[in-house]
Amino acid sequence: MTTETDKSIFFKGVRDAAPFILVVSPFATLFGVVATEAGLNVLEALTFSFAVIAGAAQFTALALMVDNAPVILVLASALAVNLRMAMYSAALTPYLGAAPLWHRALAAYFIVDQSYALASIRYEQNRQWSLRQKLVYFWGTVVPVCPFWYLFTVVGAVLGSAIPEWMALDFAVPITFIALIMPMLRTRAHLAAALVSVVGALVLSFLPYNLGLFAAGIAAMMTGAEIERRTQPEGSV
Repeated sequence: MTTETDKSIFFKGVRDAAPFILVVSPFATLFGVVATEAGLNVLEALTFSFAVIAGAAQFTALALMVDNAPVILVLASALAVNLRMAMYSAALTPYLGAAPLWHRALAAYFIVDQSYALASIRYEQNRQWSLRQKLVYFWGTVVPVCPFWYLFTVVGAVLGSAIPEWMALDFAVPITFIALIMPMLRTRAHLAAALVSVVGALVLSFLPYNLGLFAAGIAAMMTGAEIERRTQPEGSV
């Protein structure tokens, strides 16, 4: 029987998350490029990544900023896209909820898709881990993801700043957003929500301040949730 140390558990988290570098790096680079194309400088693009650190929400906010949407709409849309982080936090509470408040707050900031998915799997496989070991593993999964997100945001922003104005990439934001969303349309609920959002945005395009987008987004979320509820097998939660 081998005895796991904090160090071995930490590096287990690093090893588990390391493959995600191949995903995070180009994605963050692309965000940096489109951020500068949208008018942000390198520091502003980096600050954006520090403040939000969520790819889908960042691209959503950026797309709305390019469309000159009101700030409140940008914030609300980004929060809506990022609502899954609240569910991630709730799901990890049984494992990390006893940690000190400052530690939980810091961990909540660094919860991303990768750290949540890896932590939830390993916690189920290693129920004997102490709270300290669970936290150590979580931070191990963060190391190959979040720092690279910041680093390659800067790389992308520098690259984007070097692109001459005559090579403007105005099409980059909407195309990137579409490429980001399409793989997520995996169920009938996803497809219905996407359809309602598109139709709603077109029908309500007459509303001022791009409020039609916000209303269409709310209608889409309600539609997706209702279809998800109706298709849920009986007895499941």
